[in-house]
Amino acid sequence: MKAGTTYSSSDYNKQPGWFNLLNSVWLKTYALGTKSTLEIESLKKAAIKATGLSDFGNFWEEPLKVMLKSINEEAKLHPIGQFIARQRIINLLAVRLRAEDYFKKYPEILEQELYPCMVIVGLQRTGTTKLQRLLAADPDNRALLSWEALNPAPLKGDDKTGKERLKIAQTSVKALKHMSPGFFAIHPLESEAPEEDVLLLDVSFLSTTTEATMNVPTYAAWLEKTDQSPAYEYMVKLLKLLQWQRPAKRWVLKTPHHLEFLPMVKKHFGDVQFIWTHRNVQECIPSFLSMVSYSRILFSKEVKQIEVAKHWVRKNGYMLQKALDYRTKIEADIIFTDISYNALVKDSLVAIKKIYADRDEIISPELKNILEKSNNENPKGKYGIHKYNLEDFGIDETYISEFTKEYQTFQQTLEQ
Repeated sequence: MKAGTTYSSSDYNKQPGWFNLLNSVWLKTYALGTKSTLEIESLKKAAIKATGLSDFGNFWEEPLKVMLKSINEEAKLHPIGQFIARQRIINLLAVRLRAEDYFKKYPEILEQELYPCMVIVGLQRTGTTKLQRLLAADPDNRALLSWEALNPAPLKGDDKTGKERLKIAQTSVKALKHMSPGFFAIHPLESEAPEEDVLLLDVSFLSTTTEATMNVPTYAAWLEKTDQSPAYEYMVKLLKLLQWQRPAKRWVLKTPHHLEFLPMVKKHFGDVQFIWTHRNVQECIPSFLSMVSYSRILFSKEVKQIEVAKHWVRKNGYMLQKALDYRTKIEADIIFTDISYNALVKDSLVAIKKIYADRDEIISPELKNILEKSNNENPKGKYGIHKYNLEDFGIDETYISEFTKEYQTFQQTLEQ
């Protein structure tokens, strides 16, 4: 995994030899009882044992039950995937336990006002990561860092600086690099860099993370029809816990997941500036399909790119439509700042100035220097070159346009 190395959408299933060997050997030992268990009571007991705590708070268990049933019946996980899934869910449950413990010990956490939020809501692969990292360089801004996203609540014996949590994140990054170096060419993961806040919604088991990493159609369909309020309410509590640990003036949040739930974001976050990044859907959607393929192969060998395409092209179109429907009905005081991917790549500082101008703020010379330095530190292709071909997914541009017609028309109006 280095700059200059090319990773193609057709190479998603080329795992390291040790990875395939371990899966093969481990599978043969399932008869001896080595399969990792994905059952709710087993997972809860493991989290309780790991933390020494037992209060999950006002925990709605149905999302986790539906998710586990879908994983067990549909995802066809290989042994490593099964193990990763179990450890991840245990950690999410442990986060709830530790967070609830902090809320009881320090009631001032939830008494805080949530900071104003810049919320980047563009589709995947539209420059959202680059934009978030640039905005996070402003000392007044508070981004969710990767190590915080994994463990927003301090560990036992840890402190607000998160030294132990940072070590865990660094280990996770190293493991992912060994398992899938090509993934980093698509989406760079760094333990101390900003990360998507969809990972905070995971703590309530109401997020699109699972369908991006596994084939779980039943859970995905259930999720679209289910009230997301519990997830957003708990996310606000976690954000308050995080800002209590490391204060700033405003949040810079980012995840495409919010496109589907903009009214929920506004309702629960309050003072919000929506920053919508735009890119040709014929470029960003195939790129994301490649990313999903690389993600899913870490959990299952039975990844079919045509299935990935059919699920996520429709899903992306649905998310875009939900966002457009909300935008046509919004109140005048809600700020939407539109940022073109091409403009962002061409001159990032112009895009940043536009975002601040919409907040009636001006970038100081000092901040301009900070932003320029940050921009130079994150060049395109830092972890390799990502190439993707639509034909790898068994669809064509017409298929993508079928689900994104109204959005493409909207983009044309922005360019006029």
